[in-house]
Amino acid sequence: MMRLDQWLWAVRLYKTRGLAADEIKAGHVRLNGETTKPAKEPKPGDMITARQGVVLRAVRVIDAPRSRVGAKLVAQYMEDLTPPEEFEKGRDVHLRTVAPRVRGSGRPTKRERRDLDRFTVD
Repeated sequence: MMRLDQWLWAVRLYKTRGLAADEIKAGHVRLNGETTKPAKEPKPGDMITARQGVVLRAVRVIDAPRSRVGAKLVAQYMEDLTPPEEFEKGRDVHLRTVAPRVRGSGRPTKRERRDLDRFTVD
């Protein structure tokens, strides 16, 4: 098997292994409902909950990849049990931070317009 921080990185829940280890140490990742350490080995059938910003991801371990896998292959190694409402939380927070305008407050400034364009084009 592999370490929990390696597994979280390999199945693309976190961008770097170091970030995964930091999140585990901070208590934002739970293995079977309990806080854990980065070196703990997840086994098939284990439940992992990981906080990613405001989104609480819930996944079930299926297997351990040899190394980081492509996005299309992630489903072979984990089952995503995250409810759709959690992803909506992330979108709502992002919209509020990009466009914090009060209705009727006039035209957006040049900076606000660029921020809105950057958000809607990407």
